[in-house]
Amino acid sequence: MEFGLFYFDGEGATRRPRQYRLLLDSARFADQHGFTAIWTPERHFHAFGGLFPNPAVTSAALAVATERIQIRAGSVVAPLHHPVRLAEDWAVVDNLSNGRVAMAFASGWTMREFLLSPDGYAARRETMWQTIDAVRRLWAGEEVEFRQPGGELCAVRTLPRPVQRALPIWITAQSEATFVQAAAIGAPVLTSLLNTTLEEVARHIARYRDALAQHGFDPASRKVALMVHTFLGRDPQSARSQVEAPFRDYLRTHYHLLNGLAETLGLGVSLENLSPADFETLLRFGLEGFLNGRALIGSPHSLRPLVESFARAGVDEVACLVDFHPDADAVLQSLGFLRQLKDDCFDIATRHRGSGA
Repeated sequence: MEFGLFYFDGEGATRRPRQYRLLLDSARFADQHGFTAIWTPERHFHAFGGLFPNPAVTSAALAVATERIQIRAGSVVAPLHHPVRLAEDWAVVDNLSNGRVAMAFASGWTMREFLLSPDGYAARRETMWQTIDAVRRLWAGEEVEFRQPGGELCAVRTLPRPVQRALPIWITAQSEATFVQAAAIGAPVLTSLLNTTLEEVARHIARYRDALAQHGFDPASRKVALMVHTFLGRDPQSARSQVEAPFRDYLRTHYHLLNGLAETLGLGVSLENLSPADFETLLRFGLEGFLNGRALIGSPHSLRPLVESFARAGVDEVACLVDFHPDADAVLQSLGFLRQLKDDCFDIATRHRGSGA
């Protein structure tokens, strides 16, 4: 089982010194201790995640701060960008990192972020696949035609040339349809347990591997990474006590997660109809739901069975979301325990894949 670090919730609404200390220091730790990848997202107009409006910029910083670890966008919102801009920016990062970049693509989530591309929302899914194709071709050095002012087509090649001949592509997927579409182009998948269950993710992964075979790809050659909120301590109790308050605040801010959790569990409630007291009750219920089976919160020993269950579901890599906790020192200290879990689980995914589980 491979492990990477994932960032999504760096709070960007407050002015403070060394805003990116956690990102850079944890990336250096991961680089030195055999982690697979660092993922930074594209987020707009939200306090949580406000540190990450452009993964190409954060990845450029990571490229010069690290030496070995792969640097991934997690994810680029493809319909918000011209393919030329993506190919150029990420070729720079590929050169800065000496060929260590990969890009996960997403179609976008909220209408507000499409202020950056006002006409792109309705066709965002189709645009994502078209953008991926164009970026891949530009990366490979092909001429690609785009429409210039006046309506005429113009064929262009982008510069600089990247180090890697082919751009490693990932698809961010939650629905089975997106898993299947990712398989059609032979792309690995980044997914999560937000608004779903591990059982449903396992079904999507099984369908994905079947679709890979149907399209002529070796199903074992493509990875599935699972994004999971992560905080480890010496024992489960100490880890939980450190994370309960930050996680409760996190869920309060990301109230849509509570709606999704309620739907997943068949509770049939809507946050718009809840009183403040009922909302707090659901918040406590949601906290328990995430801390029990939806997050890596505990000790290296207590969490191995959960990693085993991820492997049985077909997961190859755990993308550990670490920045929901606001205390950078606490997160950095927890990484030593995460390293223990990683080292203890190095053979899990291989064993499960080999056994056919």
